[in-house]
Amino acid sequence: MLPNILIPLALFMATMSQPPLPDSVPATDRLCSLQNTAYQPGEKMVFKFYYNWKAFWLSAGEMVFKVDTTALQGKEAWHLRVDGATYKSYEWFYRVRDVYESYIDPQTQQPYRFARDVNEGGFIIKERYDFSPADDKVFTHNYKQEPVQRDTFGINPCVHDVVSAIYYARNIDYSKYQPGDKIPIDVFIDKKVYNLYIRYVGRTEVKTKLGKFDTYMIKPLLVDNDYFDGGEEMTLYVTADNNQIPVRIESPLTVGWVKVDLISYGGLRHPFEARL
Repeated sequence: MLPNILIPLALFMATMSQPPLPDSVPATDRLCSLQNTAYQPGEKMVFKFYYNWKAFWLSAGEMVFKVDTTALQGKEAWHLRVDGATYKSYEWFYRVRDVYESYIDPQTQQPYRFARDVNEGGFIIKERYDFSPADDKVFTHNYKQEPVQRDTFGINPCVHDVVSAIYYARNIDYSKYQPGDKIPIDVFIDKKVYNLYIRYVGRTEVKTKLGKFDTYMIKPLLVDNDYFDGGEEMTLYVTADNNQIPVRIESPLTVGWVKVDLISYGGLRHPFEARL
């Protein structure tokens, strides 16, 4: 369950087939050059996952998001890292130990490199993507294969990986959208570019264990898979301030219900003004 929430937190499901954007959303409207004003190195967010089945809510695990500075092949980079793990008490049902990493250009937020080391109930993924936007290409390395399987794929200049997209989308100015508007974003994962979008629903207040927040409500489009039904059933609540961090995610599953809450944070770029 945990890995299948990471991608909706990025506003899409990365490992599932996704239909292209409708013709009503022109390619020129895709997000390509947003300036980062939302996050900074030193930021840390921790989310807790709850699974509901019948009348019971189970604490399933946590996911930690961190931003740090680093260098990659002689270039300044920001290191975005996401660690996901189930609690020991939940692992009788399903065990997860995942690491997702993105190395991005601090100016453009475009990815230099993406890596994921996934262990989900014994299902293993170990791979790396090296992006070359100047050549409109991405070079993939699958380390699960022996020898290492290497491929090259064409991409557009605006494409993101699943982690860089999470942070990039935090810079969307939702205040300029009307309820029902779709906001497109492109992501490369699993050997192809997915043309995805976020639907803006409106502004609302939401209460969690951290308190009450002024939020933007948004919905990513999902497709049928082993965990989620297709459509726009998942709802994300993103703080209506300059940080724009998700404080809650809710979604029905094929069996049961899942809720993800922000439980701690630090190093935010701006005061947490959405907290009421």
